Amino acid sequence: MTTTSDATPAPVPPARPGWRDVLHSLRDRKVLAMLLLGFSSGIPIYLVGNTLGFWMRENAIELSTIGFLSWVGLAYSLKFLWAPLVDRVDAPLVGRWLGRRRGWMLLAQATVAAALAGMALIEPQAGTLSLGGVALDHLVVFGVLALVVAFASATQDIVIDAWRIESADSNEQQALLISTATLGYRGALLVTDALILILAAHIGWSLSYDVMALLMGVGMATTVLLAREPRSAAAAAVAPIWTTRGIYDAILGPFIAFFREHGKWALLMLVAISLYRLPDFIMGPMANPFYADLGIGKETVGAVRASIGLVATILGIAAAGLMSVRFGFTRTLLLGAILGPGSNAAFTYLAWHGGDPGVFSAVMMIDNFCSGFAGVALVGYMSSLTSLGYTATQYALLSSFYALPGKFLKGLSGVAVERLTAVSGSLMDGYAWFFLCTALAGVPAFLLCLWLVRRAPVHGMGAASLPGGGLGR
Repeated sequence: MTTTSDATPAPVPPARPGWRDVLHSLRDRKVLAMLLLGFSSGIPIYLVGNTLGFWMRENAIELSTIGFLSWVGLAYSLKFLWAPLVDRVDAPLVGRWLGRRRGWMLLAQATVAAALAGMALIEPQAGTLSLGGVALDHLVVFGVLALVVAFASATQDIVIDAWRIESADSNEQQALLISTATLGYRGALLVTDALILILAAHIGWSLSYDVMALLMGVGMATTVLLAREPRSAAAAAVAPIWTTRGIYDAILGPFIAFFREHGKWALLMLVAISLYRLPDFIMGPMANPFYADLGIGKETVGAVRASIGLVATILGIAAAGLMSVRFGFTRTLLLGAILGPGSNAAFTYLAWHGGDPGVFSAVMMIDNFCSGFAGVALVGYMSSLTSLGYTATQYALLSSFYALPGKFLKGLSGVAVERLTAVSGSLMDGYAWFFLCTALAGVPAFLLCLWLVRRAPVHGMGAASLPGGGLGR
């Protein structure tokens, strides 16, 4: 064998990180901080959403009022409106002490905790409330506090996402931070969607919300003691926000790039995205009141969600991920357009069958699997549509676009159940027809997805990562 000193060696592919590298990364303080910040991010969302509906219904609040109050969740869909301000201005009082990212984090977390404690003190009930000698509607004050929680929570999400992106040293670490954040977020949803029901059955709703307010201390302690201000945060977004260039980059640029990239298919894609989870959003505020009216105890709902529901959700997420890899995002989206709305029809059967624990568990298994599948299918598809250079902004706008129609219409869900009850003559019949109608509301999205599959290019796995949170009802 002959060798030469000037021979060019064959390129060596970069080694993939092994288990030791992964375990070493888990000891990184920023990874632990991301886990805890993900947990803090997931705490508030259900406390002003579905879980709140259970508490209000047990206090004999009308379904229409519960539906209207769900509109506070619009803050999560509109957060892109004030995100440029948070990105360019230091937080008042604490911004100079902690830095731009950590300052906004701490301010948002403290606001969420204070407003949750206020909700626990006020409680959802009819009548008037005297504040400083002024008589105010009790539910209006309670609703304002819920809106403060949603607004501060959405602001926290903006800053935590920015902190994650700016803190990563490499693409591999970015992926690890995304996975860690998702784990923390899902853990928080388990606490606020399942375990809180068991807790409320023993100590009451008010004390349970006080406990949730205290759990926000996890995020506050992480922000002050564990998280470090990213070095790139101070130099980020130095261009003035209220300039032609600033407005273009924040709002117009991503949309122009999207339509330039996808051409004639862009509008069809946007319409399909906006209708895709419409059945779940409309149904969402009525799910927990339905369980209460059906006579299913809080502890039973919590136990089923924390066991069968959790397993079914994980299976649905895994199935959607595997199908995306094998068949692409568009075909996975089509199957999700069938499974997602179809699971709503299972609630119709539950309404007409009664509160049998076995039937309830089966319905929860079907619903959680289908919701998990459809959620990942939509996130994956939206991620595949983003353009290089606008990935974060376009995804934020797409996620807001998909949620906005459903979060507006779900405010009318209580009125719909009450009207259907008046026509059918029975509350359970009213619920049953409502759930069936929400399932049928998924037909337009299915037809649009079918058109995308037959006419548009199939999107495979791209470079964009698949975030796991924020796609529930």
